[in-house]
Amino acid sequence: MALDNSPSTATGYIQPDIDVRALAAVLDGEYAGIRDLVRSNLGTHASVLDEADELGVDAFRERVREIVVEMAATGQTGMGFPAEYGGGGDVGASIAAFETLAFGDLSVLVKTGVQFGLFGGAILHLGTERHHETCLPRLITGELMGCFAMTETGHGSNVQALGTVARYDPARQEFVVTTPDDRARKDYIGNAARHAELAVVFAQLEVDGRSEGVHAFLVPIRVDGEPAPGVRIEDDGRKMGLNGVDNGRIWFDGVRIPREALLNRFADVSPEGVYESSIENPNRRFFTMLGTLVQGRVSVGGAGVGVAKVALAVATKYGARRRQFEATSGAEEQVLLDYGLHQRRLLPLVARTYALHFAQDVVRSHLHDVFSGIEDDAQARRRLESRAAGLKALATWHATRVVQECREACGGAGYLAVNRFAALKSDSDVFTTFEGDNHVLLQLVAKGLLTDHASEFEDLDQLGTVRYLTNLAVETVIERTSAHKLLERVRDLLPGGDEWDQEAGLRDSEYQLAMVRFREEHMLAGLARRIKRGIDQKRDPGAVFSQVQDHVIALARAHVERLVTEAFVDKVRAMPEGDEKVALALLCDLFALSTIEADRAWFMEHGRLTVQRSKAISREVNDLCRKVRPVAVDLVDAWGIPPEMLRAPDLVG
Repeated sequence: MALDNSPSTATGYIQPDIDVRALAAVLDGEYAGIRDLVRSNLGTHASVLDEADELGVDAFRERVREIVVEMAATGQTGMGFPAEYGGGGDVGASIAAFETLAFGDLSVLVKTGVQFGLFGGAILHLGTERHHETCLPRLITGELMGCFAMTETGHGSNVQALGTVARYDPARQEFVVTTPDDRARKDYIGNAARHAELAVVFAQLEVDGRSEGVHAFLVPIRVDGEPAPGVRIEDDGRKMGLNGVDNGRIWFDGVRIPREALLNRFADVSPEGVYESSIENPNRRFFTMLGTLVQGRVSVGGAGVGVAKVALAVATKYGARRRQFEATSGAEEQVLLDYGLHQRRLLPLVARTYALHFAQDVVRSHLHDVFSGIEDDAQARRRLESRAAGLKALATWHATRVVQECREACGGAGYLAVNRFAALKSDSDVFTTFEGDNHVLLQLVAKGLLTDHASEFEDLDQLGTVRYLTNLAVETVIERTSAHKLLERVRDLLPGGDEWDQEAGLRDSEYQLAMVRFREEHMLAGLARRIKRGIDQKRDPGAVFSQVQDHVIALARAHVERLVTEAFVDKVRAMPEGDEKVALALLCDLFALSTIEADRAWFMEHGRLTVQRSKAISREVNDLCRKVRPVAVDLVDAWGIPPEMLRAPDLVG
């Protein structure tokens, strides 16, 4: 008989009995209908998981395209487009559908994202009625396939420095699109190598010899299946993963497009060649344009959470049935998940996945409100962009970590391609760098914190931003986060004077929130002081900022972890009493305390954690793992992953 690791009832603790369907309804929320449609579509096309291994690259690309078009016919992929063009008119539903699609083959997911999120989203948000009427009805059905041609070989993250040029020719009322050199070729562009007919091309607009900055244009790249005149297309070839997506390179050699091909929501060029824009400042115009594309980051963050769920579902189910070593003399071998170490490896990751799920709910709702006009002021948009960037970074890094840990937790069987980990690992790895490199995104988050998301930030280029941060913004932050004010704010949260962090209960959510809030504000103040010290020493602002980038990233991580903690705590507090609330409270405590434990060195260095209390937190995390263990399989079942998507017969049975 295996060791009995179930929590004792002697302390008054009663193990929750989870209703999986009830918990699944909480997780699916208001978008249960669209999520179930996606689950049904995933089941219908479950064979794609095998086809990814069996088909050659060309055949698999065609198969992925077929599936995307067939899914489009069900209405799944068009939820975010206006109803008058054949869409569902619900931005939040489109994100929920994408999150759920991440349970399946990730080439299908990314092809869907390229077609409907990037290509379609750019036309919807950067174009006007003439572009909508011409393109949206056909792209929503998948009849018109397109691509999003922003990234270049020489520039990915620094979009303002793109090399592709679009010069206006007033004599013919056309733009002439040119790739000046190989560094300016469009690269890694999804849908480009095989299927796209039309590209949204980001290029430097030149009017009458003057550069007006980066704008987006509709450029045909294929005619009757062949490259259009003046367009050269090259296949990027095999990748680490996602080989059902046809990534490619594009060169333009004096390609002429009509004046109306400019996506002109924020700027236009008159027939005579006069540049016009309702946003006078070019940097603000650029950031406004990019801000409309934020749903891509929200989508990828949600997909990262979905990938983590699949990996954890397989590993948890395997851990609950696989036996290894006798725990006591004469007993049968013990189930893996009954070992404390195995619980420690997997269950905090389950808790963090739940936390990120609820944080994703918050950012999805925020996106829906902003893009539906419910909350449409500039400050709300900037906060959305920051939150989306930060959550995308943490969620995709989490996915990468989870897939690796779960693969290891499944031993040699996890290494077999049939058990999904090979595809999950190779296909999701790029999530950390596409739709924004995670380290660059976290710098965006930190800059928003340093400037308090000030509108002046949008008026500045990169150098101007650094100068702003190292002058006025830093002085403001130092005043706002002075040590005295910081401690006063913490005391408001918890009684106990200066001993608040020693006397509060470890599982008191106010204690957990106070800890992560203190860390964030202390890091913000420390970063501001470091920057000010460098400026006071008359050093170059760019060099000063470069030398504190490790603190910049640490601050951004702390900020996002605070937001994630708040989202989880708020969700638990809002739940009706019952076993599902008890289970989520256990997970919330496990997430919060394991987060503090992971950064215990910082808390001890800054006087917020004694050695004794640090050890107590580790004991509490172990105890929480033991309490979560009996409901672990129920918790992963509540994610509602279709059984066909867990294609791991050796692991889950």
